[in-house]
Amino acid sequence: MGVRMALQRGVHALCMAVLLCLSRTPLALPHATAHQQQPPHLVFVMVDDQGYSDVGYHGSQDIRTPVLDQLAAQGVKLENYYVQPICSPSRSQLMTGRYQIHTGLQHSIIRSRQPLCLPPDGPTLPERLQRAGYDTHMVGKWHLGFCRRRCLPTARGFRSFLGSLTGGADHFSFRSCDGAEACGFDLHDGERPAWEMSGNYSTRLYTERVKEILRSHHGRTPLFLYVALQAAHSPLQAPAQLLQRYRSLDNRPRRHYAAMLGGVDEAVGEIVEEMRVRGYYRNSVLVYSSDNGGQPLWGGSNWPLRGGKGSYWEGGVRAVGFVHSPLLERRGVVSHALIHVSDWYPTLLSLAGAPEPDPRRLDGYDVWGTISRGLPCPRTEILFNIDPVSQRLSESDQQSLTVSGFGIWDTGVRAALRVGHWKLLTGNVGDGDWFPPQMFPGEPQRWKDMEKRQDQRGKSVWLFNISADPYERMDLADARPEVVKLLLSRIAEYNRTAVPAQNPPDDPMADPQLHGGVWTPWLTQEEGESEHSNEVADAHNSKARFKPCKVCRLRALFKKVRSRLQRAALFF
Repeated sequence: MGVRMALQRGVHALCMAVLLCLSRTPLALPHATAHQQQPPHLVFVMVDDQGYSDVGYHGSQDIRTPVLDQLAAQGVKLENYYVQPICSPSRSQLMTGRYQIHTGLQHSIIRSRQPLCLPPDGPTLPERLQRAGYDTHMVGKWHLGFCRRRCLPTARGFRSFLGSLTGGADHFSFRSCDGAEACGFDLHDGERPAWEMSGNYSTRLYTERVKEILRSHHGRTPLFLYVALQAAHSPLQAPAQLLQRYRSLDNRPRRHYAAMLGGVDEAVGEIVEEMRVRGYYRNSVLVYSSDNGGQPLWGGSNWPLRGGKGSYWEGGVRAVGFVHSPLLERRGVVSHALIHVSDWYPTLLSLAGAPEPDPRRLDGYDVWGTISRGLPCPRTEILFNIDPVSQRLSESDQQSLTVSGFGIWDTGVRAALRVGHWKLLTGNVGDGDWFPPQMFPGEPQRWKDMEKRQDQRGKSVWLFNISADPYERMDLADARPEVVKLLLSRIAEYNRTAVPAQNPPDDPMADPQLHGGVWTPWLTQEEGESEHSNEVADAHNSKARFKPCKVCRLRALFKKVRSRLQRAALFF
């Protein structure tokens, strides 16, 4: 009898505990209840080099973005949203959900002639979505390496691809150069060069391809569209009708940059309208994101944030971002939750009904509940990067670096971390100037109108309370040494999980002139690591198309030597 009563009490207590837990923790089923019959169509729009201030709803006075403003106003604006300061890192974290230190891509971009690409040791977002039954397509800029066929978008989960493999092609001719000595054609439809499409404006071309995909898609299959527009990345180019709208801007880079973003605004509007016409809109989620901060030298504006593209100041990493979807439970709101580009990987997989089976493998978090319902955000910190290749080596700095690092961390290493309200930067984190918008409208202004940084000379560590000081004007490193120590310890902990940085030298065999004038995979199975078993035949075909010859190798060698001699001559 006593045993029975004890069991009954135990069961009762367990039931009460479960009920209490359920009452306190909302069921994590925002997706299933909203669309039980079919997972949502997912559209991710990534824009290149859009400055934080270069959108109407952030107060831009000279760039008009009515479509983006309306979509953001009807969705959720992400006002504490971060990306990486340059192209390849942001794209790699979107595709993998992992920080750069865990993929070996923590140093710079992937250069066109570099035998390097997104590592194959984990499934990409489109690969996972394909397994979940999605039809996956990409248009636009890849910039995640293409030295081997297995690195191409069509080998990493996309059923179709129209776009550029390198970082910045001409928007009309699609000619892309890596330095002055290596130039070639870079527009690919699948794995073939799309010569016949040359002459079209990139934003217009990519928009039309997206509309074609929407028209031909079978509506019952969930769709993932990755629209990686190259605008407003240099070269600054736009059709005459777009430039005409901004003829009053005297600053030429700003005028062309504004026209390019005007084209982006139109493109997004056309894509959403096509989704409505084809019946996809009601069960869709659209994410809009810039890939890094704007480049003031090329027309972008991040004011009043500090710094710009290439730096770990807020102007380089705080991004324009919003989510627009009829499936949102809250709309027309602003979210100040801490969200990072790596979070889209688990978030979109969860929406697709295929959540990451081992979340510990990822650095990103599923933030849909935070965005859609306003639940507490699971993310409390962001490691922007640890780049040992960019370490300061000046002997005069060693003593100050040792002192400022408290024996915990070499602050000569380029690193940046945000934990809660605090942001810590160490090493050479990039240009820390502010670029006031007054230099853009009206009469042409001189660079003397910039606000010059006052706290970078002789320093290697900075601390800011970003919530109270988002413009990074008040360095608190000296006033709050205890916080500096804690954050340095956190960086050191992250560093213990880092893989070696991959930064191989350029390969002269990548020169497009050795491959019919086209940027294309140049390494085969025989020339490097073994391909996956199901790609051996493709590698053989690639080798047959681009069979190396002794003359080609000699020509590449002479070009490499000549280039090195030219660079050496600059120092004598």
